[in-house]
Amino acid sequence: MDRLSAINQMNRYGGEGIPFLFVIDFEMKNIMVQALNQVNPAYILYAVNEKNNIPSYLRKVQNYTSVLLKKNPIPFETYLPKFEKVMAHIKGGDTYLLNLTCPTSIALNLTLKEVFLQSEAKYKLWVKDRFVVFSPEIFVQIIDGQIFSFPMKGTIDADLPNAEALILADEKEKAEHATIVDLIRNDLSMVAEKVHVEKFRYVEKVWTYQKTLLQVSSKIVGTLPADYCKNIGHLIFTLLPAGSICGAPKKKTVEIILAVEGYKRGYYTGIFGIFDGKNLDSGVMIRFIEQTETGLIFKSGGGITYKSQAEAEYQEMIDKVYVPIVRKHKN
Repeated sequence: MDRLSAINQMNRYGGEGIPFLFVIDFEMKNIMVQALNQVNPAYILYAVNEKNNIPSYLRKVQNYTSVLLKKNPIPFETYLPKFEKVMAHIKGGDTYLLNLTCPTSIALNLTLKEVFLQSEAKYKLWVKDRFVVFSPEIFVQIIDGQIFSFPMKGTIDADLPNAEALILADEKEKAEHATIVDLIRNDLSMVAEKVHVEKFRYVEKVWTYQKTLLQVSSKIVGTLPADYCKNIGHLIFTLLPAGSICGAPKKKTVEIILAVEGYKRGYYTGIFGIFDGKNLDSGVMIRFIEQTETGLIFKSGGGITYKSQAEAEYQEMIDKVYVPIVRKHKN
């Protein structure tokens, strides 16, 4: 489905109060919009916080005690020219924050469906023979006429000494986070009134099969028009692409991304979500594994600013290649 068709379909469903699923790729060229009662769990499984279409027979799956994940990232020598091109654009004033991403070939002892069923994440989506996403990042939530966004920037290993203090004090991370918060606040102001930052830079835990991470987020809130449901397609597409996975200024930064990255993001860093007939919940499609003809590809990256160092950014891209499957905690 193309962008215009998707907007019209979403507006119609929203205006009629019909619950629906939407899945929008990064470039907004290949879009899925389906009424929830038409979503076939044999082909698409979703879990959006408490809402999901997981059949009862799949709810009890084998509990793996270990995850075998082998990473084969691109060489640093391949990453470096991309990084340097981004830095040249930053120094030239074309962008001041750009989310540079790369594909990493992986070997995994689980199927994509098993990853979906066993991973722990707020936003999970499985599309048969195509991809799985297990994202911790909210795009927007709409609850009783208010719109919320929770931009997420800054990750650190929770086992490091004074990890929370380190991530909150990091000047590069502070600048990157402040930039994204300002961008998202401006985005929400295009569709809502009384937009404000309710909570700035708080820390949450993210569990993986290897270690626990700390993730820094902020909370931004605004008030929507009373008739927002009938324009819900226009509303969502006005906010795209998600600022946290492109950068600022958004339009020029996306142009640079398409020129520099050298591969297609596809659905990675797009968004997906559920409209339940009144309220909406959606996530950014990060933490993403794609099935290709040559094997599994994990797509990941990080924000580049004028303070960024190539080696650290390369390592962050690799560190974000994980699956959030953990052993059940014992009493």
